[in-house]
Amino acid sequence: MKRAGLIGFGIQRSLTPAMHMREGEAQGIEYRYELIDLNERKLTSDALESLVIDAEERGFCGLNITYPCKQRIVPLLTEMSEDARKLGAVNTVVLQDGRRIGHNTDWWGFAEGIRRQLPGADLGSVVQIGAGGAGAATAFAMLQMGARALTIFDLDNLRALDLTALLTRLFPDAKIKAGDDLEQAMAGATGLVHATPMGMDKHPGLPLPAELLNPPLWVAEIVYFPLETALLQAARRRGCRVANGGGMAVFQAVGAFSLFTGLQPDADRMVEHFKTLTGYDTRSVARMA
Repeated sequence: MKRAGLIGFGIQRSLTPAMHMREGEAQGIEYRYELIDLNERKLTSDALESLVIDAEERGFCGLNITYPCKQRIVPLLTEMSEDARKLGAVNTVVLQDGRRIGHNTDWWGFAEGIRRQLPGADLGSVVQIGAGGAGAATAFAMLQMGARALTIFDLDNLRALDLTALLTRLFPDAKIKAGDDLEQAMAGATGLVHATPMGMDKHPGLPLPAELLNPPLWVAEIVYFPLETALLQAARRRGCRVANGGGMAVFQAVGAFSLFTGLQPDADRMVEHFKTLTGYDTRSVARMA
């Protein structure tokens, strides 16, 4: 039997276990994927090392890592993939022969969601709200896909400045800056990436005034509980093309499944399963297939 898990805080509603195990069943392997919820266990991220050791002792083939541990896991690793090392954030750890190999499938998952939901999206000038672990992955994805200009906003301006500095070293030909005037930045933007928890069930609301959402702007979201966030609803009403957070959710799992099992997952099958799990089957999700 292959065993894997997800470490994070408040993750009981995660669909990742179901996606992994259903694909394992379809591939004909016995595969158990469990949630290791810091909140449920009344632990903090200080317990991360002991949880990784426990997973190794129980023969896990890998761990997914989410908030608040994506950066804290880095010192505990023996190796890192090139993109994870560049980002300084890990969401997938392969446990193999005593080694802990860190990867980042978030950025690829987000990029693949954009490709499928927003084909031909204009990446000339992208505004991003959020500079945390998820924001680092989405910004990296935008620049990997060819964004020529990226302006990053965060309530913690120092965090936005730090991410800007990191990305400028990685993508010296792009114009990357920390923003200080959201209205002005949005006036010249071709796309908006939202990479904060706002819009989740426990964090309702809009991350910016709806009046700033004007076509031909496209809007991409990372939140997938709910899939149709207040931001996407407002953007649709104002005529913008949108990409929901389901793309990142599914395709990071596609990448992690391959790393954990050594098998090639059927991405379209995993998309269909995600749609079944969410009960959400509009054209925006259908385009991912």
